[in-house]
Amino acid sequence: MNALLGVIFHSIGGFASGSFYMPYSKVKGWAWESYWIIGGLFSWLIVPPLAAYLTIPGFGHIIGSTSSNILAITYLMGLLWGIGGLTYGLGVRYLGMSLGNSVVLGFCSAFGALIPPIYYSINPTAGKISFLHMLGNPGGRMVLLGVLVCLAGIAISGNAGWKKEKELTPEQTKASVQEFSLVKGLIIAVISGILSSFFNFGIEAGKPMAIVANEAWKVANPNQGEFLFQNNVIFVVILWGGLTTNLIWTTILNFKNKTYSNFTDLKKPLLNNYFFAALAGTTWFLQFFFYGMGESKLGNGASSWILHMSTIILTANMWGLYNKEWKGVSSRTFRTFVLGIAVILLSVVIVAFGNSALFKD
Repeated sequence: MNALLGVIFHSIGGFASGSFYMPYSKVKGWAWESYWIIGGLFSWLIVPPLAAYLTIPGFGHIIGSTSSNILAITYLMGLLWGIGGLTYGLGVRYLGMSLGNSVVLGFCSAFGALIPPIYYSINPTAGKISFLHMLGNPGGRMVLLGVLVCLAGIAISGNAGWKKEKELTPEQTKASVQEFSLVKGLIIAVISGILSSFFNFGIEAGKPMAIVANEAWKVANPNQGEFLFQNNVIFVVILWGGLTTNLIWTTILNFKNKTYSNFTDLKKPLLNNYFFAALAGTTWFLQFFFYGMGESKLGNGASSWILHMSTIILTANMWGLYNKEWKGVSSRTFRTFVLGIAVILLSVVIVAFGNSALFKD
């Protein structure tokens, strides 16, 4: 039953993540950096502590009593992830929902499964699996196979994007993705996918905070199992890092492009723009609200991360088809695109099975 609930919660979170960019299309007359940071303020600063306040009594005390070393590492992972989140927005901007999400999240899935074991090889920790242990374990080798399959799927998806660019006129391409740029988008997507995976390790690094929240809840609610919202306290710290990175960069762009007037320009539909940017940001955070619930039910961070990524990929491609991002391409190119998605999802399944075998040993 716990596993089923975990899958359901991850599916809801993945749907939220795969859908969050859609409200931004309703923002009119603002530069990308303007609506991105307004959404980000809700994603990283406003909604996370509100969710923690509503679900975890004394969450501020838990953060305040946590060692500075744990807080620093968790924040650092959020800082690196923030660069990935920033470039994620650019990747979708240049590649569209379908191709952008597939490439970014494919890399994110692969490296999200590898970064914690690599870290634990450098810094051995009791109860944690190192990369060397993975190499010597059948389940670990299956995870590595899944990563290779994932990279193959990304290559196929990139090939589909290249074919799309060759087949469509610039006008046809911009009808679905206004700023389509394959080379620029792929470079950004690779960077984003690698750095976005640091969120997974941020959760691992901040786990002592969740343990405190979980134990306090168990004392108050004996015989009730694991605390469903224990990870919400971790998200507050990780997302401070994400906010720092994105706020610095979007502020630079606002001054460089002289777009800071967007926020007060009465010639633009300000109420509409603020509402949809806030909606996008809130929807984005819901992915991790439900991710935390799903992870608490599954109890396997790596498998949770992979399941989360696969649901986002499916949802984002659904929206990509809805937006007709592949309209006008040849049937051969579209089949290449579908094949790339299928291979990425196959890699997710391989990694999930590998993780299950790895954590049983």
